[in-house]
Amino acid sequence: MRTQPQLSFLLLMKRPTRYDLPKGHMEVGEDELSCALRELYEETGIEASGVQLDETFRFTTTYQTRDARCGGEFVEKTVVIFLGWLKQDVKIQLSEHDSYCWVDWNPPHVIQKKKIDPLLKALEHYFYKNGVKS
Repeated sequence: MRTQPQLSFLLLMKRPTRYDLPKGHMEVGEDELSCALRELYEETGIEASGVQLDETFRFTTTYQTRDARCGGEFVEKTVVIFLGWLKQDVKIQLSEHDSYCWVDWNPPHVIQKKKIDPLLKALEHYFYKNGVKS
């Protein structure tokens, strides 16, 4: 059994009508993990050096959404989410969201059916399988 730091909270970003996670598009020459760490920093001010990554958790989801950059047309988006543990307390510095909240880890969660809840279900299964206390 692997030991990990205990998960106490989950950071969710808030938009006017929904919750969100730090995410974005890969830049030329960037891999998924580098993109995730850059977006985390740009949207929250959390530096890569302040995060201990769990190298075995990777969640991928694909969905249809309207994209303003494509004239409001529906596009297929694939989002890859990684798991990281904060090494210390941080001050969140927002750049793209209205606000944020720390959510207590107390499954089962019902937050946002299409995008957030499937991730949280996968995390719950992952923690159970790996003996992480919640």
